[in-house]
Amino acid sequence: MKKFQLVVAATTLSIAGAFLALAQQPAQTPPQPMSFFITSAGSGHGANLGGLAGADKICQTLATAAGSTKTFHAYMSTQGPNAVNARDRIGSGPWYNAKGEKIANNLADLHGDTLELARLGNNLGKISGLTEKGGTIPGRGDTPNQHDMLTGSQTDGTAYKDAADHTCGNWTSETTGTAQLGHFDRSGGNNQSWNSAHPSRGCSQDNLVSTGGAGLFYCFAIN
Repeated sequence: MKKFQLVVAATTLSIAGAFLALAQQPAQTPPQPMSFFITSAGSGHGANLGGLAGADKICQTLATAAGSTKTFHAYMSTQGPNAVNARDRIGSGPWYNAKGEKIANNLADLHGDTLELARLGNNLGKISGLTEKGGTIPGRGDTPNQHDMLTGSQTDGTAYKDAADHTCGNWTSETTGTAQLGHFDRSGGNNQSWNSAHPSRGCSQDNLVSTGGAGLFYCFAIN
């Protein structure tokens, strides 16, 4: 009888210990909702996206179809008298991809505004640069290579101020001009910039493909 009581007592202590251990475990943090993605498709008309409004509509349509309730803007600059800086239209962060992985904390982190932040870099790369569906984009070394992203921006996220066309007529042309491109996989052409690596060969879909892209671009949640 005494032995049985000892067994019961030991079992009770074991169960109590297990419950105590569970109670002491930190609560699981739910995954962050998507607030950044690369478009899974472009306009089909090269860099003619219907202006910034058209680019934003593509972002929003794709995000909504993926189940997001956030408001998304395209990461793009425009030129001219009413120039718009890409960094001024995407909110303040932080931003997470479709798998809840953090891309950047804020605008300074995203663009490397200080020497230290520039040295560290943001978390955008081939593995984390996902579409709104959580899919991957073929980059350098893949066939086809589609790592070029339409941005029209300088490395600090601001618009170009010279007379050259870096935005394919502020994203309304597929016949004249060029588009400044970033490399989402941070490789190729001796330039690892995610937002300002080199210009396109032109603005048509064929031009963008032959340069190394597919007319894709970045979308960021502003809320």
